[in-house]
Amino acid sequence: MRDQRTLERVRKLLAKAERTDNEHERATFMAAASALMAKHGIDTLPPAAGDRETPGDRVVTLPAPWAREKARLVSLVAQAVRCRPLLIGHGDGGHRVHVFGFAADLERADLLATSLLLQMASGLARVRPPGDAVSPRAYRRSWLLGFTDEVYRLLCAAEADAEAGAAAAGTGTALVLADRRAEVERAVAAHYPRVRMSVPRTSGTGYRDGVAAARHADLGRTGMASPVARELT
Repeated sequence: MRDQRTLERVRKLLAKAERTDNEHERATFMAAASALMAKHGIDTLPPAAGDRETPGDRVVTLPAPWAREKARLVSLVAQAVRCRPLLIGHGDGGHRVHVFGFAADLERADLLATSLLLQMASGLARVRPPGDAVSPRAYRRSWLLGFTDEVYRLLCAAEADAEAGAAAAGTGTALVLADRRAEVERAVAAHYPRVRMSVPRTSGTGYRDGVAAARHADLGRTGMASPVARELT
């Protein structure tokens, strides 16, 4: 019940962010929502001697346009909230991401990614490549990469703060998190014995503008073929 109240508070913060055109207000709501989501992730952890839970998984399919870039956003959001995402290529009408993690973290990843995909699409629709841009498409793609990288940085910072707070309180959180990460890795290895790294490249000049747009995004709301998978560095 408490978990649902927390998520409802997150949704209300997001609703406020979506209703305002003031970037400073939106940034304030973003910070509050992301911090609350990170704390929620810590609060839902079981005690060190509690009942053992097993990791789950889900496949997310991202349709065109910009399917690969959408998949990258979903992957990095999931990674930031302690899930393990793998890019598994095209299928079912889009680019697919296989996400592994514990139930509460999968829910957080879904909540955040659903919102951020909408915010990213909305921001991209407002983008006007500068007149000196050699390729408008390359500019837009680099904008998407910049948006995603900054979202990832902000989410990781919020998660690190929440973990540090729990560690300072002496709750044994670090041991629980280490154990859960190891279990998630074992679940991934059982599905994908071979994983290769994937590093996105960009030639556009919109990266910094995408970073700036992500700083005002709200980070708190909703919304198998090959045995070889890829993960992002």
